[in-house]
Amino acid sequence: MICVSLTKEIENQLNKSRKKNKTIGLVPTMGSLHMGHLSLIERAFKKNDIVWVSIFVNPIQFDNSSDLKNYPKNLKNDISKIEHLSEKVRIFNPTVKEMYKDGVSINYYDFEPLDTIMEGKFRKNHFNGVATIVFKLLKLFNPNDVYFGEKDFQQVLIIKKLIDIERFELNLIISETIREENGLAYSSRNNHLTNSDRKKACVIYESLIFIKNNFKKKPLNILRTNVISSIEKIKNFKVQYLEVLDNDSLRPYNIENDNSLHRAFICVVVNDIRLIDNILLN
Repeated sequence: MICVSLTKEIENQLNKSRKKNKTIGLVPTMGSLHMGHLSLIERAFKKNDIVWVSIFVNPIQFDNSSDLKNYPKNLKNDISKIEHLSEKVRIFNPTVKEMYKDGVSINYYDFEPLDTIMEGKFRKNHFNGVATIVFKLLKLFNPNDVYFGEKDFQQVLIIKKLIDIERFELNLIISETIREENGLAYSSRNNHLTNSDRKKACVIYESLIFIKNNFKKKPLNILRTNVISSIEKIKNFKVQYLEVLDNDSLRPYNIENDNSLHRAFICVVVNDIRLIDNILLN
């Protein structure tokens, strides 16, 4: 398995691949890989000749230093998981200094209103931090296809906007959310939950299903009140936001855009651990 930490070596590897007319797929991650990441890698292999997985914990997308410090890192374990899929996967695992050679700095984009609500509201500069590193990766790899998961749907829309702004010629491939047996969306944050809280967290997906089944049948404010009340009856579970928004613009649902696709978004804080999820409603 090829594991590279220098951008110069990446350029050499990519030049060799392109001389052979190989298509390139890129799966950006921050490590702590789970079934969601692995499903993206598997999908990339079905479409691309060469698949690169970047493993880089990007410091500028964290607004909380303790979150950054506590983010799980286990490169050996990540490599082992990838090897079980295929030894042909190539890994890019740079240092912060390698990715920010001129010093750590953030690019600011006009993503409004995509970055001012939900995750953008509660995590200052998070999406500009994400966009900065994704821009660097896309510029470095210039892939045919880049892969992201639907669980972070707000982030997906940000990346889509970034691709338009920077005029990258590539395909943004979005894969469906992969879930644990109880419906909880796979996330590196799940590992911080107690066994008890992890089991109870099934209420998040159950609540989204409830909203989906009752969307347009009951008033939205009543659905929201019922869901929040149900979740917050569980000890240490707190709903940070619950929104029903236009699937493309993230504008709030109203009768005027009733025929558009809509999606429900939720964030539940469990003992200081933020768990996000979403579901397409119609």
